[in-house]
Amino acid sequence: MKTYNEEPITFDLIYDEIKDNIKDTKDLLLIKEAYKFAYEKHKGLKRLNGEDFITHPLHVAKIVNDLNADTQTIIGALLHEVMNNGETILSEITEKFGENVATIVDSITKINKLELVDDSEYSAIYLRKVLVGLATDVRVILIKLADRLHNMRTNYAINPKKQKAKAYETQAVLIPIAHRLGINSIKSELEDLCLYYTKPDVYNDILEKLNDTRDELNESLKDMEESIIDILQSQGLKFKIKGRVKSVHSIYNKLSKGKKWNEIYDILALRVILDKVSDCYTAVGLVHSKYRPIPNRFKDYIAMPKANMYQSLHTTVFGVDGHLFEIQFRTFEMDEIAEKGVASHWSYKEHGTKKVQNIMEQKLEMFRNLIETQEDVDDTSFASSVNSDMLAEMIYVFTPKGDVVELPRGATPVDFAYRIHSDVGDKTTGAIVNDFIVPLNHELDNNDIVKIKTSPNSTPNKDWLGFVKTSQAKNKIKSYFSKQERLSMIEKGKNILERELRKQKLSFNDIMNDESLKRIKNILKLEDLEDIYLSIGTLRYTSGYIINIALGTEENIEDALIEKVNNRPSLNNNYKNDIIVSGLPEILVNIAKCCKPVKGDNIIGYVTKGEGVTVHNRNCPNISNNTERLINVSWNEQAISTYLTDLYIETENNKNYLTDIIATLTKRGIYVDSIKTKEYPQSYLYETTLKVKDKIELDKVILDFENLPFIINVRRNK
Repeated sequence: MKTYNEEPITFDLIYDEIKDNIKDTKDLLLIKEAYKFAYEKHKGLKRLNGEDFITHPLHVAKIVNDLNADTQTIIGALLHEVMNNGETILSEITEKFGENVATIVDSITKINKLELVDDSEYSAIYLRKVLVGLATDVRVILIKLADRLHNMRTNYAINPKKQKAKAYETQAVLIPIAHRLGINSIKSELEDLCLYYTKPDVYNDILEKLNDTRDELNESLKDMEESIIDILQSQGLKFKIKGRVKSVHSIYNKLSKGKKWNEIYDILALRVILDKVSDCYTAVGLVHSKYRPIPNRFKDYIAMPKANMYQSLHTTVFGVDGHLFEIQFRTFEMDEIAEKGVASHWSYKEHGTKKVQNIMEQKLEMFRNLIETQEDVDDTSFASSVNSDMLAEMIYVFTPKGDVVELPRGATPVDFAYRIHSDVGDKTTGAIVNDFIVPLNHELDNNDIVKIKTSPNSTPNKDWLGFVKTSQAKNKIKSYFSKQERLSMIEKGKNILERELRKQKLSFNDIMNDESLKRIKNILKLEDLEDIYLSIGTLRYTSGYIINIALGTEENIEDALIEKVNNRPSLNNNYKNDIIVSGLPEILVNIAKCCKPVKGDNIIGYVTKGEGVTVHNRNCPNISNNTERLINVSWNEQAISTYLTDLYIETENNKNYLTDIIATLTKRGIYVDSIKTKEYPQSYLYETTLKVKDKIELDKVILDFENLPFIINVRRNK
């Protein structure tokens, strides 16, 4: 798939664009020299899509130039692959283009050798390497983002497995960095490209639906744009206005939060760019005077900028043709920062009095400060592999010998100890930080010097799980206790089996011989004698059942239970149990947690391994089609228990109705076990767990809610 249309690129084409950005003649000559150098180094090489390899660095240079990059960044972009493909040594670059360019090219070469893998520990290593590159020079990451953007544009040329891997890596590492640096122009395009390669069916479905209504949407967008132009021109404001249909990924985000296609109204977006901050506030007021705003959708990021420097006023209004329009108001400088983030400083030098490098260092320092904050960020594409907060919370501490150890912010001496070695972590007894004794749950900070005290007889403490930060430490501690618990259960199982053998006056050696051990392992899919002991110690199987298998007299417990249930006549006695299982008054019965049936629901029983019968609603999607495991069950009419069940209450999004919901339930005397609230663009969802006597009482509660004016929907299932 070719995801974008492009004219054949040449150096002359991008050189004309570069001249609009770079005015110094010497700099322009140096850029020409860099192109000639790269051209010679890549001569004869082809990309997988068949193009000459030189087209890639040309595209990367064009992308960074679109960010108004400085001369050294453009040269770095042109040269960023010469050390990989051109057999070029670093000293050659230093001699021709200077030390700064050589450092940039060297850093990007190292970063390009790293790949994200599925294992989270390796993912963290990759992130740390990226941060090292960032700490050298922020321009390195600008080139890396441009490099990845062009590679994702031509991702169709590689095999499908690599396509998906590259897209996941981009989601996990580079999109969050672009977000943190505020480079929205790159972030937005990468999000769409990644969605295409990771979920092509979803991407194409959204695109198809957009294309079906694109003419209508564009017409509404044009009408709304003209209306706002008339409003603002009547007040003498100077401005530019841009309109667009939202990106595929933006719409996907809304759908993934539970919205249906016909519930997404704010697909249309407008941006109004004005001269002054005061004009932004005036303009939003004028638009609100004609078009009714959606409550709780006005955001003032001018007075309270985001951490990545983003500033703008956001509002959503009911516009022409009944469409909702998201409108942003910002100044020209704010628009530059919103699209180019950190890179925008090249366009806004302070009267030319500061050198580009000095300004760049200020922005890099801003980024360093950013990665030490603990602010939450809405990066939904990051969830499945590496949490984006890892990127923003790294600290650097030292061993007494001066070795650097990188940890997430909030890490403790125990995390530090396990990062050094698992044995050090297991044997930790205390910690000294900056020459002071500290508790093991003490949070470390940048530049701390940490010394760990150990003892050969010490072992991990389960309490550590309550404060350690790294997955490495958590996994090692859990592994230790899991191993200890396993050994304990093995010993317990061995004792139970030996006791049962003595009780039945059987010899261990006669019963647990090689032949019977092989039969037990084959039937129960166990590995060895220790595994057999473990299965008894954890009550997975009884010792009597194991002995029966060894003797060759075993029955399949589940099949026997099903046969027993199906063949016995149904009894109409009043059982003490809430649920009657035909013919088995004493069997263990569990209520299924997935559908949580209540008395009066149409129910079915499912025979489970070692857990008796689990009772589901008959329409529960988790019920197996294996009819041999399904048995008839019914409610005991004499039961007086109460039952937990879930109720999902969706309300309008113009206020928090939690108090009203609680009041409605209180009137009925309903016990509320828990409530979780989720906010969506058009609604609130209250996920409630209630305790009710039966379905009749629950139906009355549902009816109470349905009669309330702010309720959109009430349902028992998600």
